[in-house]
Amino acid sequence: MKKASFIFMLALALFCMPVWAQPGKKALVGFYNLENLFDTINDPNKNDEQFLPQGDYQWTSERYHNKLENLSIVIEELMKMDGGMVVLGLSEVENENVLLDLAATKRLKPYNLKVCHHDSPDRRGVDVSFFYDPVRFRIIDTAAFPLVVPDQPEFISRDQWLMTGILDNSDTLYILVNHWPSKAGGERRSLPGRLAAGNLSRQISDRIQQQHPGAKFILMGDLNDNPNSKAIMECLGTKTNTKNLTYKDLYNPMWKLFHDGIGSYAYRDSWEMLDNMIVSGALVNARPGTYKFVSAHVFRKDFMFTKTGSYRGYPLRTFAGGNYQGGYSDHLPVYIILSK
Repeated sequence: MKKASFIFMLALALFCMPVWAQPGKKALVGFYNLENLFDTINDPNKNDEQFLPQGDYQWTSERYHNKLENLSIVIEELMKMDGGMVVLGLSEVENENVLLDLAATKRLKPYNLKVCHHDSPDRRGVDVSFFYDPVRFRIIDTAAFPLVVPDQPEFISRDQWLMTGILDNSDTLYILVNHWPSKAGGERRSLPGRLAAGNLSRQISDRIQQQHPGAKFILMGDLNDNPNSKAIMECLGTKTNTKNLTYKDLYNPMWKLFHDGIGSYAYRDSWEMLDNMIVSGALVNARPGTYKFVSAHVFRKDFMFTKTGSYRGYPLRTFAGGNYQGGYSDHLPVYIILSK
């Protein structure tokens, strides 16, 4: 009787525990480049002329709402995954309003996603932001870090946007979302921008670890470089495996995926891993009973790909070669799984 009573009481206790506190709880943290999510309203402070009804892309309300609908399909799939998407970093968004519109779509409204947005000085007017689940993630601080490129005082790009919050009332996460400078103008000309971005991200990570030793840090974003690039491996100083990681080391699990031929962006009939999820050693080797890094993934569904033509097998994007495709994005989402 005593044994039976003990088992009953244990089962009752587990049943009554908050969902986030139950053993084996998962949480997904991801990133998605939305490919130019612009509204149809002219902003005199931004270079958004292409994305106006009379602009080059004939960006009408119909096309804008079709874009919102398509993105909501992908993000809903992420939200429904085992563990649930708790934080989703975003890039190529014009302003906070477009994300509020996206969160209010029929598919995403039930999730009550909140927006953590920062207006960057980018000349094209695209920013980095976050969606997050307010039930499971509570923001305690945010900070923006401008990118300065040595010997290029006129250089302007997206700020790096840091969101600090508490996951499931237990783990503090420091999450940095990035959109590093592109390769426009060629590799040699554009490289200093990404090297500076890598150095800045590393400085942010080191500062967090100095102030909070053992901090669980996640760096995400479209880094416009593959995991084996100089900016990521040398400036950011990432490790390619988990052996002998210290708490302040940065581990890039996307390196293995890229090495195996998996990518998030297709270019000239090959896959590149421009979208990265990088974690601190403290998240890999987390204490028992707290959230730790488990694995990294690229999110792929058949409906997200072009089925015919010269772009067959590529992500079905909104525009290709300047022509309207009515798709989702030219990038695939990436995400990591955390588990207790």
